[in-house]
Amino acid sequence: MLDELGGIKLQPDALRWLMTAKALKEELLTRIAAAADSIYITALYLEDDEAGREVLAALLAAKERKPSIDIKVFVDYHRARRGLIGQRGEGGNNQLYRQLMQQAEHPIEILGVPVKSREVMGVLHLKGFIIDDRVIYSGASINDIYLHQKDKYRIDRYHVIHSAELASTMREMIRRCLIDSPAVCSLCDDEASETIPDKASIRLFKHGLAKASYQFDGVTTGNRVTPLLGLGRKHNELNRVIVDMVRESRESLFICTPYFNPPYILARALSKHLRDGRRIDIVVGDKTANDFYIPPEKEFSTIGALPYMYEQTLRKFAKRQQWAIDKGLLNIHLWKEGGNSYHLKGVSADDSLHLLTGSNLNPRAWGLDVENGLLLHDESGVWRESFKEEQEHILQHAQRLGHYREVETLRNYPAPVRKVIKRIRRLKADLLLRKIL
Repeated sequence: MLDELGGIKLQPDALRWLMTAKALKEELLTRIAAAADSIYITALYLEDDEAGREVLAALLAAKERKPSIDIKVFVDYHRARRGLIGQRGEGGNNQLYRQLMQQAEHPIEILGVPVKSREVMGVLHLKGFIIDDRVIYSGASINDIYLHQKDKYRIDRYHVIHSAELASTMREMIRRCLIDSPAVCSLCDDEASETIPDKASIRLFKHGLAKASYQFDGVTTGNRVTPLLGLGRKHNELNRVIVDMVRESRESLFICTPYFNPPYILARALSKHLRDGRRIDIVVGDKTANDFYIPPEKEFSTIGALPYMYEQTLRKFAKRQQWAIDKGLLNIHLWKEGGNSYHLKGVSADDSLHLLTGSNLNPRAWGLDVENGLLLHDESGVWRESFKEEQEHILQHAQRLGHYREVETLRNYPAPVRKVIKRIRRLKADLLLRKIL
């Protein structure tokens, strides 16, 4: 069915790969400085740190240079109003937004998007930096580690697509579904005049997003890109395409996810793919490359148990599929490089279909967060070698798992981690947690 999925036609040279976080930052700042008509940025957050301030300064400079330019930044409403996890008493990023916009002669719009009434139940996970007729697509948010501002980075995928129609399609969806909603509000107003979205408007907004989609006149042949949107489990086009990619693949799959915890329907499709004698390569972050990992020498926080929980899910999957590992059908690659972290997502099928997405391919992404993705159809094979090069770049810091016993068990974990996980299991809360984490 994927062969008949409509998309926006792309020329062979319309797609470029950026291999590093520093290259993403350079591209982003270059495009902002050269922007002529519009800049729309959607991300989970834009942090109050060096990289975040640099991007905001670039956006304000672009507005100062040309006041008529349409600049809008969309971030998750709840995430923007709280401090970092574990930093009590710290204000949210919205305090920086207020300060900068009140000082600016030509302020820009920074809007908070409340997908649900509480952050734990769903966040804005749309991705894309849409600048004039280009889309810079990455799972990265904007802060020091995602843009490799200092000594550490969080590796992601970075692609630049030159397509006026794709850029227009993605902007139009944002205008129609986000800007026009009373639930989406400015994060730059002072406390006395700020708008707090009520539960009724958030509920209506969520229902609207669950039925929304990108609107475009599609073609069903040739190299093309299909923008996909998804929220909830019932009518989620993005989820359906991911499962169809697995089911319809005839030779091989290449999958990236930072948190290995596939929904049941996806895990079942992967198992059938292996039973049919087809190859799967899964690149997942080692627990020490998880962005929630806390080194044993540092003070432990409960959130630090998450990487270990994901690792146990991976171990169980590998144990069930050890026969496929032995045959070379299943190749699980654990990514680890110094003290850096891993945030790659995406699926490639048969070297001809490639999904760029911010979805973590887990139950939270499957049902709670609003997600998007770009499905690239490479019918002519013109992008095959470039995607192969990207995969080789990813795998250079990954180690293949030869046996499930190579993954540590609970008894090998630090005492605070063991205590948290045992408590979770005793309360039988692990199944619930896997649905929201």
